[in-house]
Amino acid sequence: MVALSPVVQAYAWGSRTALPEMCGTASPAPHPVAEHWFGAHDSGSSLCTDGRALDARIAADPQRELGGRVMDEFGGGLPFLVKLLSAEQALSLQAHPSPEKAREGYAAEDARGIAVDAADRNYRDVNHKPEILVALTEFHALVGFRPVERTIALFDALDVAALRPFRDMLAGQPDAEGMRAVFTTFVTMPHGALAEIVTELVGGAVGYLTSHGVDAPWAPVAATVTELAERYPTDPGVLAALLLNRVVLRPGEAVYLGPGQLHAYLRGVGVEVMANSDNVLRGGLTPKHVDVPELMRVLEFTPLVDPTVQARPADRGIPGEVDYPTPEPDFALSRIDLPVGSGPVTWRPEGPEVLLCTSGTVCVDDDETVDTLRAGGACWVPASTGSVTLTGEQGATVFRTRVGDR
Repeated sequence: MVALSPVVQAYAWGSRTALPEMCGTASPAPHPVAEHWFGAHDSGSSLCTDGRALDARIAADPQRELGGRVMDEFGGGLPFLVKLLSAEQALSLQAHPSPEKAREGYAAEDARGIAVDAADRNYRDVNHKPEILVALTEFHALVGFRPVERTIALFDALDVAALRPFRDMLAGQPDAEGMRAVFTTFVTMPHGALAEIVTELVGGAVGYLTSHGVDAPWAPVAATVTELAERYPTDPGVLAALLLNRVVLRPGEAVYLGPGQLHAYLRGVGVEVMANSDNVLRGGLTPKHVDVPELMRVLEFTPLVDPTVQARPADRGIPGEVDYPTPEPDFALSRIDLPVGSGPVTWRPEGPEVLLCTSGTVCVDDDETVDTLRAGGACWVPASTGSVTLTGEQGATVFRTRVGDR
């Protein structure tokens, strides 16, 4: 076991206070702190307390660090990436590719001679990027296409004349292909026409909020499109937001995003676990590279009826552990709560793990090394570790990430 120092990502949408205050560092930070990465991605590998990067440590002895099963199934690299994420404003509207489309996209961009670190590169690696996010604070997000009948109800409630043709398109074809047609129209619309519709939409959204109040059924959507339009008045992402599920997660609740699910995190702090990839196809709400044809190639337009993941008690004999189930083999995520006064919990790892403390203080003992993690701290547990024992010194919550089951 070895403690990990995160790779800090200072993206513009991050908060200058949330993660610094959680981790006990100087707040406010001099720049937005958006993500802490705990993993071994080529774009940013965590540092171990022995001074080596985690990817270098794994490469030096993959059998000890990853174990035979992970090496056989995933090669010589760690298949997952763990993040602490803090959003103060909306992230870009985006989706991630399936494994097949990631390989195809990476090869195509290589063939065109686009550098891996180029600003107009979509594919940084050949991996897919399914992900799960568990809220640590109230967390707001746009996640997956809403069922068509609900979107028609939204358009009717806002009663914006400029949206009626799109409402009628959906009513005439109330399925994934109808959603594809409307979304395609939005993201290919000339900026002048788009700006006019957004202006009218904002008027309708403000009118809805004024007439019905902030507790009305569609008030969160109306408020969101108004906020997005203020920052991006000619961006198709403002209109696309009308098509997506708007969710509010309470602490401990989660959303899962499989390949091709369009989404945008809006605000909040959470733990995010994903396959070890940095592949992003953007569709708006960003000054960064947007590739509409490639985004359309990966998008899944089938409505996502319920994007949330329900935590369920784990069955591995670890008191206080709950699982966040997903279908992914690259990662499995659980949460262990250690209330004040609770006894230690012990298990035998079956592969590599990353333990991330998000509250309180926890003592981690692997029979050879003893370390203390505080909120925001993480450690690497190699596959060769015999056993791990956690003791909540002041009560603690620890997220446990490991490789999923095939």
